[in-house]
Amino acid sequence: MTLSAKVPCTIVTGFLGAGKSTLVRHALENARGKRLAVIVNEFGDVGVDGELLRGCGIESCPEDAIVELPNGCLCCTVADDFVPALELLLNRPDGRPDHILIETSGLALPKPLVKAFNWPAIRSRVTVDGVVTVVDGAAVAAGRFADDPEAVARQRAEDPNLDHDNPLEEVYEDQLLCADLVVLNKTDLMDAAAIERVVAEVTAAVPRPVKVVRTAGGRVDPLVLMGLGATAEADLDARPSHHADEGDHDHDDFDQFVVDIPETASPEALVAGLAAVAAAHDVLRIKGFAAVAGRPMRLVVQGVGARFQHHHDRPWRAEEGRAGRLVVIGRKGLDRPVIEAAVRAAADARVPA
Repeated sequence: MTLSAKVPCTIVTGFLGAGKSTLVRHALENARGKRLAVIVNEFGDVGVDGELLRGCGIESCPEDAIVELPNGCLCCTVADDFVPALELLLNRPDGRPDHILIETSGLALPKPLVKAFNWPAIRSRVTVDGVVTVVDGAAVAAGRFADDPEAVARQRAEDPNLDHDNPLEEVYEDQLLCADLVVLNKTDLMDAAAIERVVAEVTAAVPRPVKVVRTAGGRVDPLVLMGLGATAEADLDARPSHHADEGDHDHDDFDQFVVDIPETASPEALVAGLAAVAAAHDVLRIKGFAAVAGRPMRLVVQGVGARFQHHHDRPWRAEEGRAGRLVVIGRKGLDRPVIEAAVRAAADARVPA
């Protein structure tokens, strides 16, 4: 099989809440006749992103062409999860897709996943057309991932034995270092000076020329995302990493758990309460679904840090029982009982009169 016969795959990576799912959905909605398939991976056992994509009714990507791999990280479960998922899509009865989009979890390192395309079972059938890294521009502008270099230098000078590794920073940097295209998202939340500053930081961080596309709401033309022709699996040396070996990476730096929440009276009060929880406990990400009293539609809640969005996506199905569930992700050491109680209290809150 020649290279041209391989199915091109785009790996969409990026930190928690950067807007990967929104980007993928926009690509599906504007596929221009391409037959697409999607693999969605989440760090948590509530598949929010895959569920949202399956429920959108996009003709170019039917529900059975969306494979969800929750409660794990693709870069750590290549043999058990990723390769079988690819083979499932490549062997679809109605024919293989024209292009496969792979959305990693926000805590995944992309380079081990790129390496997986050299596995004998799939290397003759697929190629990495490109690695697209989505950056939450507003968060980076606020210093969410950036350490103070002068302070670090002073500390190292005082005690060279200190370990200053920041796991969040390493994940973010590894995602940039592997990129063939960087999407600077959420520019609508930034002023011009902040945009230029973040673009400069990103450009300086990537060891080779990489285009930075500025956008809001993940609205990037699929013609920009697909057709990069990077053949990234053959270009691994140009993609440095903080974790040289696949086995060097784990998620022990992070906690994640699911909170079942009662029916809420007010989406606004719920979101306000969750934002307060995130701010008080250094929670990185809260996302999931909630039931609103008197409303047949399911409420989707997504937050990064203290910034939250919510919308209704579809009616609750009878078998779901209007079960509200939220995934909470943060650094190791989260006070789970306290956070669970606070999240449920947010669901019980009412909008002040």
